[in-house]
Amino acid sequence: MKAAILAAGLGTRLRPLTYHRPKALLPVLNQPLLSVLLAQLKKWGCTEAAVNTHHLAGQVREFLDSRASWGLELALSHEPEILGTGGGLRGLGNLLGRETFLAINADILTDLDLAAVFRLHHPDALATLVLHHHPPFNNVWIDKCGRVVAVGQPPDRPFRPPLAYTGVQVVSPEMLAHLSGDGPCDLVSAWREAIARGETIGSILATGLFWQDLGTPAAYLKVHRLLLEGAAPRLAEFFPPFADPLIGGGARVEDGAVLSNSVCLGQEVYIGAGARLENTVVWDRAWIGPGVALADCIVGSAVKVHAAAQGKILV
Repeated sequence: MKAAILAAGLGTRLRPLTYHRPKALLPVLNQPLLSVLLAQLKKWGCTEAAVNTHHLAGQVREFLDSRASWGLELALSHEPEILGTGGGLRGLGNLLGRETFLAINADILTDLDLAAVFRLHHPDALATLVLHHHPPFNNVWIDKCGRVVAVGQPPDRPFRPPLAYTGVQVVSPEMLAHLSGDGPCDLVSAWREAIARGETIGSILATGLFWQDLGTPAAYLKVHRLLLEGAAPRLAEFFPPFADPLIGGGARVEDGAVLSNSVCLGQEVYIGAGARLENTVVWDRAWIGPGVALADCIVGSAVKVHAAAQGKILV
């Protein structure tokens, strides 16, 4: 199995966190998300993966080069001009040798069996999308045979209730012909055009899965809360032991500090005496002063916090 990881996005909804770190490298329970995705791909039998880059591409390259081996062959598809979801997929597909491949967005976390997804690909389909029921993202309609009939806008005649795209799909090489050219291209538009021409976009309905996007600060905090609550036991092997609070190596928590309701501290974090943290993620080497109260916050690397805050990104 070969796989494409779509990681070139700007992460605009996560700003200011993504001004200085690409979203594929955001830490989840102190693990860069990209490292979790690569470990999952290796587990499910992937032998070759390609990652596209644009925003802060050098950080992604340095991160991948920082380990002698990831257990699978890696390649980068750099986009000096961001090529969109379709153009990015086209470049990755060409890099992987124009054969059937798995594709996954770099801003989701799921416990899907990716090998099973690959096996269930419809051989006559340009792509097979993994769908699930996840309001308010339900905007894909399928017919009784599981073929996608509309994306984004409801079809002209009634079909089954809509489902949500998980960000995981299997792509046939023939799909790349619908992403022609060298410039930016939108994948949803290409799906719609293919459907209009009578081509097949298939689907797999996934149930009982853990799935969470990380595209917003609220979603980023939510995935930490869910993991620390034990909502994704099948993901446990990819993270440190789930414990709330999760305290990274070298972190120091002074007497009287209270950490409650989903707190994750990165490496070498300092928490002053009497500080109170709730539903908050603190990145490596940050400093939280004595008596400071933080709720629903994300604290960036090496940031010093002297005053209370709620619902803030502190960078």
